[in-house]
Amino acid sequence: MRSGMTGKLAGAATLAAITCGVAAFAQEAEVPSASDVSAYVDNTYLFLLGGLVVMFMAAGFCMLEAGLVRSKNAATQVTKNIALYSIAGLMFWLVGYNLLYPGDGNWIVEGYIGTFAPWETADDLGTGYSSGSDHFFQMVFVAATASIVSGTVAERIKLWPFLIFTAVLTGIIYPIQCSWQWGGGFLSAAGFSDFAGSTLVHSTGGWAALVGAIILGPRLGKYVDGKTVPMPGSNIPLAALGTFILWFGWFGFNGGSQLAAGTFDDINAVSTIFLNTNLAAAAGTMAAMILTTILYKKTDSTMAFNGALAGLVSITAGPLDPSFPVAILIGAVGGVLVVLTIPLLDKFKIDDVVGAIPVHLVCGIWGTMIVPLSTEGTSFGVQALGVVSVGAFVAITSAIVWMILKVTMGIRVSEEEEMEGLDLNECGVAAYPDFTK
Repeated sequence: MRSGMTGKLAGAATLAAITCGVAAFAQEAEVPSASDVSAYVDNTYLFLLGGLVVMFMAAGFCMLEAGLVRSKNAATQVTKNIALYSIAGLMFWLVGYNLLYPGDGNWIVEGYIGTFAPWETADDLGTGYSSGSDHFFQMVFVAATASIVSGTVAERIKLWPFLIFTAVLTGIIYPIQCSWQWGGGFLSAAGFSDFAGSTLVHSTGGWAALVGAIILGPRLGKYVDGKTVPMPGSNIPLAALGTFILWFGWFGFNGGSQLAAGTFDDINAVSTIFLNTNLAAAAGTMAAMILTTILYKKTDSTMAFNGALAGLVSITAGPLDPSFPVAILIGAVGGVLVVLTIPLLDKFKIDDVVGAIPVHLVCGIWGTMIVPLSTEGTSFGVQALGVVSVGAFVAITSAIVWMILKVTMGIRVSEEEEMEGLDLNECGVAAYPDFTK
C-alpha cells in the first residue's frame, strides 16, 4: 500500500511537471486561437474558390473569341487562349509574383520595380491565408489581362510572336505596374484606388491591345474606300456562352478581391460586391441594347454581349462602396460607352475583332475615374494619375516589344495565309472541317 501511494504521488508529480511545461511552452509559442485558425481557413477558401471561378474566365474568353472570329480562324483562337493561360502560369511563378509583391526587395527605384526571382511557398498563420492560395488567385488575374489582347489582334497575327509578347506582358509588364498599387508602390502611397483592377488588369490589357492593333494593322478587306466592311463571327451562340461564363467568373474576380472572409464584416462585404457586380452587368447589357436599337433600329447581339462586359469592367474598380442605384448607373454608362466607342475605332481604322478595347480600356478608365463618387479618401486627381501612369508605361513598353517582334520575327501572317485562314497555316487543323474550305 505504501509503495502504491508512492507511485501515485510520483505520477501526480510527473503530471504536474508536464502540465507546467506545456503551459510554459504555450506562453512562449503563443498557440493560435481557434478563431485565428478559422479565419485563416475562411480567407484561404475565398482565395482558392475565387481563383477557381476566375480561372473559368479563361474558358469564357476562349468561347467568346472563338464565336466572334470567322470559322477559318477559330481553331487558332482557342489554341492561343489555352497557350496564353499556360504561359501566364509559368511566367507569374518564374518572375511575376515577386515583381508584383516585392516586399523589402525593391531595386532600381524603391517602390517601382521588385525582384526577378521564382516564387516560393511561405505559409504563416500570421498572414491570415495560405501563400499558395494568394499566388494562384493573383495568377489567374494575369491570364485575364493576356486574354484581352488575344481577341483584339485575332485573325491576322502569327501564333508564336503573340505568345512571346504574352510572356513579356504576364511576366514583366503587368506585374511591374500592378506593384505600384497592390504591391505597396508609389500609387498606393499617393492614395490611388483600384479595388479589383479596372485599370491594373483591364486597362493594362486594353493598352497592350490598342498598341498591338495599331502596329499590326487591320484585317484584309476590313476598310475599303472609306467604309467599314462587316466581318461577322462564326458562332454567336458560342459567344453568348462565353459572355455568361465571364459574367459568372466576375463574381470571383471582384468578390475574391475583398481578400478576406473570416469576419462578419468581410463576408457581408463579399455579398455586397456580388450584388453590385451583377447589377452593373445587367445595366450595361440593357443600356447597350436600348442604345443600339435607337441608333441602328436593330438590337445587335454582339453589342449586348459587350454591354454586359462593359458593365462588369466599369464596376471592378469600386464594387463595394457604391449604393445599388449608383452601381446600376456605373454599369449603364459603361454599356453606352461601348456602343459609342466601337464605331469610333473604325473611323480611325483600328481593327478590334471582339471589341476588347472599348470594353476593357475605355470602360476600365471610366470605372477607375468614377471611384471618388462613392469611395471616401479618394480624389479624381490621384485617380487620373494612376490611369495616366499605368497607361503610359504599358503603352510604351508594349510598343517596344511589339516593334522588336515585328522587325525580328514578323508579327503578321502573309496575305495568302490570312485569306486562307490561320487554322490550316498556324495550327494545321480546321475548327469546322465539314463547313469550311
